[in-house]
Amino acid sequence: MTLQIRAEVELDHLVVACTTLVQGDAWLRALAGVPSAPGGRHPGWGTHNRLLRLDTGTYLELIASDPDAPPPAQPRPFGLDDPALRRRVAERPRLVHFVCRVAKLADAGVREPGYDPGPIVPMTRGALSWRITMPGDAQAAAQRWSDAGRLLPTLIEWAGGAMPERHPLDALAPSGVMLAALRLCTPTAPPLPAALLDDPRIIVVSGPQPALGAELMTPQGWRLID
Repeated sequence: MTLQIRAEVELDHLVVACTTLVQGDAWLRALAGVPSAPGGRHPGWGTHNRLLRLDTGTYLELIASDPDAPPPAQPRPFGLDDPALRRRVAERPRLVHFVCRVAKLADAGVREPGYDPGPIVPMTRGALSWRITMPGDAQAAAQRWSDAGRLLPTLIEWAGGAMPERHPLDALAPSGVMLAALRLCTPTAPPLPAALLDDPRIIVVSGPQPALGAELMTPQGWRLID
């Protein structure tokens, strides 16, 4: 399969934080009745993952600290080192973020006024290669992975631009799980890239506290993850 980026910014994947990948896969099997697929390790970042295909252009990532990796020089992505999040994830896996793909991270149109996704960092995992926006230090990470910061997507550019050479979906079989909606609950409208607002799955709703939730249609019926 060759994935083609159709819009300036598109939803790429959901990020679910786990204490361990064993915990994450067991949770997914109980929730949706399907297993996750092997992913791999992220050298230098102290994490590893497992994956689940959601539809033709989107997948779900289970991510956890890699016990066999040395401690990374920078904070682990998505706030995995935050003590409060670690306590919540110990209870069950949590939806913590979403990632959007772009053809070129350098394009000015992906950086809306009031939204700075952070420095661009090159990453690899096996045969996959990409560039992604990540906080540059611990202070930036604390702000980026706050409840409000999580409602603004991380941006990713897969190697090959608009026609990625390799993408995780290439190796993922259909799962029978579909993303029905990604809900961003917020007291004030977040400065999302304009192209995301054209995706009918992405819904911004008013609420007293920032919160992220996703509705999935699974072989076991409708499910909400948050």
